[in-house]
Amino acid sequence: MKFTLSICSLLASASAFAPANTGQSSFTLYETAAEATTAIPVDVPVGDAFETRADLEAIAKKANPSVAYWDPLKLGDAEFWGQSNSATIGWIRHAEIKHGRVAMAAFVGYCVQSNFVFPWKETLAGDLHPAASLGPEAQWDAVPDLAKWQMVFLVAALEIYDECGGGTMPHYMRGRKAGQYPSFQVFRDNVHFVFDLYDPFGINKNMSDEKREERLVIEINNGRLAMLGIFGFLSADTIPGSVPALANIAKQYDGNVWW
Repeated sequence: MKFTLSICSLLASASAFAPANTGQSSFTLYETAAEATTAIPVDVPVGDAFETRADLEAIAKKANPSVAYWDPLKLGDAEFWGQSNSATIGWIRHAEIKHGRVAMAAFVGYCVQSNFVFPWKETLAGDLHPAASLGPEAQWDAVPDLAKWQMVFLVAALEIYDECGGGTMPHYMRGRKAGQYPSFQVFRDNVHFVFDLYDPFGINKNMSDEKREERLVIEINNGRLAMLGIFGFLSADTIPGSVPALANIAKQYDGNVWW
């Protein structure tokens, strides 16, 4: 909780830090900054990784040549909230990557919680972790409310930090590279040491652009599969027989999976 409150206090002064250029996107066909900053205050930092529908088509072909670009709702041509199409594409791209990452973590967590119980205490009061005999959904119900709120506030703080670009990066609707989470360097310099979420030990800092581009496409595919996977688990547990492949391993849950 102290970590969460520290992040929130830091974010209050994030605008005091100078913005930094984020570099070019792996899939970038640039539009003008003037278009991307329509109706945006002049002091909002702007990056240069603007993407267009042509970029979406290129990424879709790399991710799945058989399906390629498929957009029945025409979201790739929209202009959300009266912003430019580039801003809208930035929002769509960032949202998909972020939800894919959450789904990958959820899928792995679901598998672990279904088969393993952490041996250490869950709370300072000495409460143990819920038994593995309970399904992951029922395990969440058994977690104390205070512990739940700690997790909720931590996730909210990380989300706010992303929205603020860590005080140094432009918003993902203003030209930040889609999926790029800001470094905690500002936090480390002003509050406390903490590892970055991505590559905390700098192992991939010398990765080639070609390899980075390839891994980004792999991540998109893995995220899409994980979103289907975690919802497959939830469906199998709450609606018996809805996912035949999971019928023999699903643990029925009668509660509300949305909380």
